Amino acid sequence: MTRRRRLYDGKAKTLFEGPEPGTLVQYFKDDATAFNNQKHGVITGKGVLNNRISEYLMERLGEVGVPTHFIRRLNMREQLVREVEIIPIEVVVRNVAAGGFAKRFGTKEGTQLPRSIVEYYYKSDELGDPMITEEHITAFGWASPQDLDDMVALALRINDFMSGLFLGIGLKLVDFKVEFGRLWNQDEMRIILADELSPDNMRLWDIETNEKMDKDRFRQDLGNVAEAYQEVARRLGILPEGGPVDFKGPKVLQ
Repeated sequence: MTRRRRLYDGKAKTLFEGPEPGTLVQYFKDDATAFNNQKHGVITGKGVLNNRISEYLMERLGEVGVPTHFIRRLNMREQLVREVEIIPIEVVVRNVAAGGFAKRFGTKEGTQLPRSIVEYYYKSDELGDPMITEEHITAFGWASPQDLDDMVALALRINDFMSGLFLGIGLKLVDFKVEFGRLWNQDEMRIILADELSPDNMRLWDIETNEKMDKDRFRQDLGNVAEAYQEVARRLGILPEGGPVDFKGPKVLQ
């Protein structure tokens, strides 16, 4: 079994040093968290499914010109990605009122928004990922105005593409969260999509029934979480043959 140095251990993923400079290995866990890590559980096979779903979406976005950190999938739970300087901002794009947004504005869940709304949250578990404005982002130096323009433009392109893709398989893209990173090449820098794209960080509802096919099933104790993720993968045509297969992670060098 490969030995790699662990660089970061997150709630749903672990990052290891990659085989070449400028690369990382991203390992997908079965852990599930909600409400800023106040709720925790394990969903068997989730990491396998998220790895495949994220691979598929990253590849499709790359084909339409969206730059991403994804290089290739290594196995059932790992993928090789480019090492980037993560910008500590979560960009959320909302198409339909749901979750905290619906509560915040007293809007009935499921209400179609007049247009896609972009929100920003500061990445900090300790602070509860507070909602922030462009003024906060630029004043504290988390991102420059140009960085922010690039991030929003990419987020809206991702929204347009994924909305159409999911519509074609009978799913409504309610909202999603993305993270971006700075990729450096000597003195040149560009903003690219990082992290993952999976039912862990987006809301997907069945178009006909509004059945939730995402992590809200875990948040709201609706049950059948793994089955919902499998259904998303099945509709995308990427469910591993025979269903999710477990894969033990690499041994860690301390």
